[in-house]
Amino acid sequence: MKGMYRSGVFKKSNGSAKLVITTIMGIVVGYFIGVSFPSVSLTKVTLPSSIYSPFDITMHEDQSKSRERSFPENLGSGNTPEIPKIYVPTNPRGAESLPPGIVVPQTDLFLRRLWGEPSEDLKKKPKYLVTFTVGWGQRDNIDKSIKKFSGDFQILLFHYDGLVTEWDQYEWSKQAIHISVKKQTKWWYAKRFLHPDIVAAYEYIFIWDEDLGVEHFNADKYINLVKKHGLEISQPGLEPNNGLTWQMTKRRGDKEVHKDTDEKPGWCSDPHLPPCAAFVEIMAPVFSRTAWRCVWHMIQNDLVHGWGLDFALRRCVTPAHEKIGVVDSQWIIHQVVPSLGSQGKSENGEAPWKGVRDRCRSEWALFQDRLANADKAFFKLRERED
Repeated sequence: MKGMYRSGVFKKSNGSAKLVITTIMGIVVGYFIGVSFPSVSLTKVTLPSSIYSPFDITMHEDQSKSRERSFPENLGSGNTPEIPKIYVPTNPRGAESLPPGIVVPQTDLFLRRLWGEPSEDLKKKPKYLVTFTVGWGQRDNIDKSIKKFSGDFQILLFHYDGLVTEWDQYEWSKQAIHISVKKQTKWWYAKRFLHPDIVAAYEYIFIWDEDLGVEHFNADKYINLVKKHGLEISQPGLEPNNGLTWQMTKRRGDKEVHKDTDEKPGWCSDPHLPPCAAFVEIMAPVFSRTAWRCVWHMIQNDLVHGWGLDFALRRCVTPAHEKIGVVDSQWIIHQVVPSLGSQGKSENGEAPWKGVRDRCRSEWALFQDRLANADKAFFKLRERED
């Protein structure tokens, strides 16, 4: 009995000693492992994807990539401990505190990629900008019109009916710019989205209606003629047998370009003034970059139809009777589709288009009054200064 007891005690003691020795060895080995390797963050532990939602998986992948992201080597190297005191009065207003080398005073409408080198984004930069204010009902006509413009033209569509994605059926639409605000006119759009500094990249800006027939029009040939004859503001000639038009804007079959005309007796006090010269209509005008910078400032925010503007365009080029003209050999047809009139509101039982027409006429009178009053105020101030 004693032998058996002693043997059991011995075995029990021997097992305890092994446990102690093993524990000590584990602590020692763990210590050296911990010293030899960097700490492991719990965020590195990868859990089975089955317990994540799709959103969690995306966030997890993005966070993993962000921790591996390498920043530019020169990050912050251009900075000094204190922001340098800079004041350059010749910089654009508001940017006087910036070094001129970083100032970009203008922008453009060039389409950019989301990947790759910025310098390789544009295989070809459009030279000209053409805008149409459109509704889905005129899609066939717009499709024909846009096909008259080559790759040198950037297409910009203003959608007054709110329908945009429907235009995806046209291949050219994928490279066009679309801006949609319901029930607005092209001059409303132009004032808000065609600031001169935005369109400064383009030599010429077309601001056209949607109801123009272009069977006899070629945009590249048109540009060549505008440059040849030194036109800063122009339009294609209008087919004389379609719709009401001024004598000045009617196409002449024997000329490339004309800059003046004969009107009804008493209509022109001076042969160099509208509507006998220095005049184009507002349905299909084309502006040089320089002329547009002036015209944009003359457009009134609240007068959205542009009536009366055509008689004042001459203020933006000198001499106007030489730099405003009609291109006869590239001509269009005004189809006179009253689509924008249907966007009006019926009041007092009258058709929607009537309210639109009445506002057009009242805006013409308002614009004339404002321009006349501005002239008077200017010359009155000038007299005081003298």
